[in-house]
Amino acid sequence: MSRRDLTALPDLLSEIARAGPVRSRRPVYVDLLPPCNDACPAGENIQAYLAEVEAGRHEQAWRALVADNPLPAVHGRVCYHPCESSCNRTELDEAVSIHAVERFLGDLALEQGWAFERAPARSGKRVLVVGAGPSGLSAAYHLARRGHEVEVRDRGTEPGGMMRYGIPAYRLPRDILSAELERIAALGVTITLDHRVEDLAAEREEGRFDAVFVAVGAHLSKRVDIPATDASRIVDAVGFLEQVAAGERPAIGRRVAIYGGGNTAMDAARTARRLGAEETLIVYRRTRAQMPAHEEEAEEAEAEGVRINWLRTISAFEGSELRVEVMELDDHGVPRPTGRFEALPADSLILAVGQDADTDFLRAVPGVELAADGTVEVSPAMMTGCPGVFAGGDMVPAERTVTVGVGHGKKAARNIDAWLSGAAAPTGPRHGPATFEGLHLWYFGDFTRRRQPELAPSERVADFSEVRGGLTAREAAYEAARCLSCGNCFECDGCLGACPEDAVIKLGVGQRYRFDYERCTGCAACFEQCPVHAIELVPEAGPGGQEPAGPTVTAGEG
Repeated sequence: MSRRDLTALPDLLSEIARAGPVRSRRPVYVDLLPPCNDACPAGENIQAYLAEVEAGRHEQAWRALVADNPLPAVHGRVCYHPCESSCNRTELDEAVSIHAVERFLGDLALEQGWAFERAPARSGKRVLVVGAGPSGLSAAYHLARRGHEVEVRDRGTEPGGMMRYGIPAYRLPRDILSAELERIAALGVTITLDHRVEDLAAEREEGRFDAVFVAVGAHLSKRVDIPATDASRIVDAVGFLEQVAAGERPAIGRRVAIYGGGNTAMDAARTARRLGAEETLIVYRRTRAQMPAHEEEAEEAEAEGVRINWLRTISAFEGSELRVEVMELDDHGVPRPTGRFEALPADSLILAVGQDADTDFLRAVPGVELAADGTVEVSPAMMTGCPGVFAGGDMVPAERTVTVGVGHGKKAARNIDAWLSGAAAPTGPRHGPATFEGLHLWYFGDFTRRRQPELAPSERVADFSEVRGGLTAREAAYEAARCLSCGNCFECDGCLGACPEDAVIKLGVGQRYRFDYERCTGCAACFEQCPVHAIELVPEAGPGGQEPAGPTVTAGEG
């Protein structure tokens, strides 16, 4: 190094000191996908409406909710809330009671008379929906909101499908169901009842429908061959529940057995108790861990006096006795017969071994493919092999729940709308997941989950009154406040206070923040304190001024 270079060295070192350390990474605001939103089959923006409830903006919360799901009072009662199973708060204490807040909003909307917003313009297109169950009604709602003229045709005397005829009133009061369905009809949706569609092509042509959505559900009970001396005392669960829903009281005797281990079996058993059965027994061929029914359903059935015999199959029904064979699991967990038999007293037997979809009328439709079990094959866009004919709900391969059906209807409506306009269905960017490990929970305390009031088991079986009550406005706000806002900024001002360089600029209430990268040193203080992982660190821009790779969604864009 020359003498001249050495002379300039102090000035160079001073300049480097003034410039500070070289920044190798910079913070960016991001919006991540909350696990509750991700798990919801109806695609609800749960985190958004919880924030509105916490702020006391109830109507805004309801409108954010019904943008995705038109039946919140129904779902708040009958959904098995996979959102709560996925809630990050379970790692801290207990999941947020999302379904209870949803029910609160649904009930409040009915009480206040809030109505759906109509489409600003009509499209001139007509869509036929076959089936007035949750999937069909969801599709009708979303299509009507897009300006299409929709007619729903259903074989029943009242709309609702399995919501009306399969879910007992103690879980879903009929006045609640009817009120939410009336609000869909008020959008201009025509609902034609007592109408069985048998020739789909003819109905489409005669009605000049531009597209069709078929969602006829799964109403046909599967049969099992059980030798019986009096076959009249064997009934199927779907028919039994439909009779009760219609106001009838089938004669089932004092001792009732139910064969099956799904949610329908639990509903049939609990309904039998309310009809006066003193002894109600569920017989199931597998173990409790293998049953398809949700654990909550089995627990409530047992609390009401229903007994469950695991690892048993029914081989005969003779006189007033069931002959059942004891099963045992092999090394692969498959139940195998043992040759040991038991006798169980029973006056009647209700079969709840599953349902099939009544899709035979689609066999004549060109391009429609049916699987061996009668379900319909559809594309990712929910369209069958026949152009313009879409299908969803229980009649396509999927989990059979009300919420899955509603999600199918929403997805089908989006794709039908795109097909009618000749465009591709819009798809937004899918954000990365917000995991529990990425949260910094200094901000959140330990708050006990609020419980919904319930009737005592001895009171429940007296009639079909609703078992579970709802939350008050104060309780709903408390539950909403338990939300961790995983992955999305809720303006706690933590980054603002933590930054030693004043590089965080607050943009105003509801506008979040931005970074001043002229001041930011990349120290990560903002990232390390952000309770909800709404800040990510990404590599600094490389040579040539390239922007850093990685998440670059700014706060407020999600």
